[in-house]
Amino acid sequence: MPLRRLVALALPLALLAGCGEDPDAGPGPATVTATTSEPSPSQQSDQPDERRPPEVVGTVASGLAVPWGLDFLPDRRAVVTERDSARVLVVDPDGGDPVVAGTVDEAAPQGEAGLLGVAVSPSFRRDSTIYLYVSTDTDNRVVRATLEDDVLGEREVVLDGIPLGGIHDGGRLAFGPDGFLYVSTGETGVGELSQDPDSLGGKILRITPDGEPAPGNPDPGSPVWSLGHRNVQGLAFDDDDRLWASELGQNTYDELNLIEPDANYGWPEAEGRSQEESFTNPRVVWSTGEASPSGLTYVDGTLWMAALGGVRLWRVDVDGGRASNPTDFFVGEYGRLRTVVTAPDGMLWVTTSNRDGRGAPSDSDDRILLVDPGTG
Repeated sequence: MPLRRLVALALPLALLAGCGEDPDAGPGPATVTATTSEPSPSQQSDQPDERRPPEVVGTVASGLAVPWGLDFLPDRRAVVTERDSARVLVVDPDGGDPVVAGTVDEAAPQGEAGLLGVAVSPSFRRDSTIYLYVSTDTDNRVVRATLEDDVLGEREVVLDGIPLGGIHDGGRLAFGPDGFLYVSTGETGVGELSQDPDSLGGKILRITPDGEPAPGNPDPGSPVWSLGHRNVQGLAFDDDDRLWASELGQNTYDELNLIEPDANYGWPEAEGRSQEESFTNPRVVWSTGEASPSGLTYVDGTLWMAALGGVRLWRVDVDGGRASNPTDFFVGEYGRLRTVVTAPDGMLWVTTSNRDGRGAPSDSDDRILLVDPGTG
């Protein structure tokens, strides 16, 4: 297959003017075409893409209040968190009103903080446990609770002391193929936390289900898996057990990163690509107006990334450690997109985030959209 090199566009100074607000704040002008990079020369196919494009084929739920985390139970139903209401919902793919399993009273929603990510225990059939990322009055923390008969049990703290801020709280949870829990955190707007190995801010953490540093971590006494992140809100594993992460940039570049243990992704010294050899460069970069990425999922050789400010869904092909052919869909059609998860049947569940104070909600927002990802 013929290949051509993509050259990153230079960013005129005139286009940078007025882009100083946080990229999660809403749509902005697209200033940079999405481009791919390492580990080999940037690649894009010269052949036409004959795949059937994704299609929104239904609405799983509507009238939600800033749905943030989403994961599936063994019975195909989903657990959904609402950031601002701090409610935990159980949503049936076959329809009907969501069941309110409980409210996380210790959550203290403010700005981007609140009840964020959720991960269902890989042993849920045995332990009936889910994990939640919660912003309290004093910190961000990971807690666990039972979910039995659609009722949320008492919470038990697994890991606390994650820095708290009105912005950049991270919040995504994902169990890896190794059985350990991966946690994305933000630097709360204090960039130097990202480079501080003693801080849990601006990191991807890897912990046991009991909250201890996982065996094999770079520092055996620390939960830190990678550092130098600004605000990671998407985690996804591919078929080869590689971890990918979507990261919100500041004024210029959002990132898709391939995560390696002990790697430093550069923030705040670098945004996007860097010439500094000690920093690991992203595989794809976008302008903040095209992305402001949040959720990330993988299915059949493809990553799907939800964009907040970019109000669209991105598809990126991955092959080994390479990422190519970033393509956007549904631009502006459904507003801000927060989370995308692959359902057990291979469909995508995509949540809107139009009631988060930065969108323009319709009467039916927020929604969980059912998306057919198309065929390869």
